Formats: sequence, C-alpha cells, structure tokens
Amino acid sequence: MSGPDHVIPFEDLPEGFAQSVEEPPAQPAVPRPAATIVLLRDAPAGLELLLMRRNRSAGFVPGAWVFPGGRVDAADSASRAIARLEGLTPDEAARRLGLHDAELPAIAFYLAALREAFEETGILVASRADGSPPPSAAEDEEVDALRRALMDDEVDIGAAAERLGCRIAGGAIEYIAHWITPEAEPRRYDTRFFAARVPAEAAAIVDPREMTAALWITPGEALGRLERGELPMVFPTIRTIEQLAPFDTARSALASFAAAPVRTVLPRLVTTPTGIGLEVDD
Repeated sequence: MSGPDHVIPFEDLPEGFAQSVEEPPAQPAVPRPAATIVLLRDAPAGLELLLMRRNRSAGFVPGAWVFPGGRVDAADSASRAIARLEGLTPDEAARRLGLHDAELPAIAFYLAALREAFEETGILVASRADGSPPPSAAEDEEVDALRRALMDDEVDIGAAAERLGCRIAGGAIEYIAHWITPEAEPRRYDTRFFAARVPAEAAAIVDPREMTAALWITPGEALGRLERGELPMVFPTIRTIEQLAPFDTARSALASFAAAPVRTVLPRLVTTPTGIGLEVDD
C-alpha cells in the first residue's frame, strides 16, 4: 500500500468535506455509473491531451481541471447509437470491461464517453464516408447546433452522427482505467476511463454551463503546472496523466493501453496534518 498521496490542503476543500472524512456515512452511497474520456492529439510539442476546467459552481470537483465525462444513461445503449458505431461490438465491449449481463451494458460506457466528449468539447470521434473526421462545433455552426440539441436531449448520439453523415469511431477508443469514488464521499461514481485519438487540428468549444476553459497540453507540462499549483486536479486525473507521460504519440499510447489489463481502483481518503490525502493499494 502506498502512503497518502496528492494531499489537498484543508483550505482548498469544500466546506464540511474534512468532517465527512472523519465521520463517514454508516452506509456508503451507491456509486453511479460514469464514463470519462481523454482526447489525445499529436502536436509539434509531442503528445497532447485535452483538459477542461469545471465551473466553480459545479456540484462535483468545482474548479478542477478534468477530462470530459459524466453519467452513463440508458439512452447510451440505444439501438440507433449502436447501429452508427463502427469498429466495436457490444460483445467486444463486454469482454474488455468485464461486464456481462449488467443492467447497463458495457457498450453504454463507450458511447457515453464519446457522447460526453461531443457535448463538452464539440469534438465528435467519428469519420465520414471518405474517411475524414467531421468538423468540430468550434468550426461549424451546424455541428454546434447538434451538440446543443444533444445536451438538451432532443437527439441522441446516434441521431447526431446520422445527421452529420458519420460513423462513430468505436475502433478509435481504448479502455484505460477504472476508478470508484472513495466510500467517505457523499457523491460517488463508478467511472470507466477511455482514451481516443483526434485530429491534430481539433479545436474544442467550452459550454459555460459546466466548463470555463479548455486546454491542450502535454502530459509533462500538465504535471509541471500541477506541481506549481497552477492546474488543480483530482487524483484519478493525475494518475491518468502520469500513465500517458512516457508516450510521444497518440497511436503509441493507445496501442499500449489496448494490450494492458485494467484493475479497479477504490481509494481511501485519509486525514493528514495539512489536509486530506488518498491511499491506493499498490
């Protein structure tokens, strides 16, 4: 077991959080299924990933730099969405995630990750008939209108891809991590992490309802700015960036993850003299 890591100072914690760690609930909250995705691109500086800064009024990790993501909904496994998915079948998804006969099928986690990426960044991981990617919402008003319709539940990810004449690129996404929120926290998520390669010129859009900024950055620079106190991040985000740091290209990173086993991580929150830290089994 490692000692406490990534200690958050008491002054940076939400009000009452430290007390909740000292007095955890008798019955931990049931984790909600969630999906997160790391968008990767190849840039002159090397491999870059996309971080988004959460609104300070957000109910979960306000103000932190995070990857796009959110809850998995039943609609994420709708037949129309699966029909637009290319390069990944429900059976393949179930084998990779180890989810068989679950209430939410494994394919829903993959599609939720891709949906959240489109909603929160305007980048749809997909390809048109000629193999080219669709424009992002930052580049095209029609795409942005579809993104907003998706956020308002007027269309699903399958319908959005259909309107853009695209196939969702299921073969471009890899499963990379599985984190469950510590039992002491009142809001808990059972989160599957994914990664996907996007075009080098991909531009992100920011929706102020959830995010305030978007940043393409190399893993090394992200970790350096974290050390300098410039990029506040939660522990799973930091660990994921550390995993990506050795790679020079998106393709090499995804190839490594494709062959790697994924273990479930359930950290424990502990009180230290300066703040709240996490313990993770080695």
